[in-house]
Amino acid sequence: MQDFDLGSKVNKNVTNATDTMNHDGELTMTVSPVCLVEGQKKAFVNFTDGKRNAEGEIPDCIIRKYNGFTEAEKVQLEEYMKANLTMLKKMAANIDILAAMMK
Repeated sequence: MQDFDLGSKVNKNVTNATDTMNHDGELTMTVSPVCLVEGQKKAFVNFTDGKRNAEGEIPDCIIRKYNGFTEAEKVQLEEYMKANLTMLKKMAANIDILAAMMK
């Protein structure tokens, strides 16, 4: 199984981050908590700018669904996930689901 607990603690309240891509809108990224999918630990990474959206999966760093993004932008999102996999894993591993629900 893929190890999402990388030992380094990240702010447990971190549930999303933003990044700007090479287009006119701001792209928002959200990261899910770690889930078990068919016996493997995974987390989902969603990207949206309000008009377009894409759903990726880590640790595979693959965009599974996308709407409005070009194929080239899809590849850029996958490359972003690969380049930032350690950070994304830390974010997913440190999400406190109960604390998030209490907000």
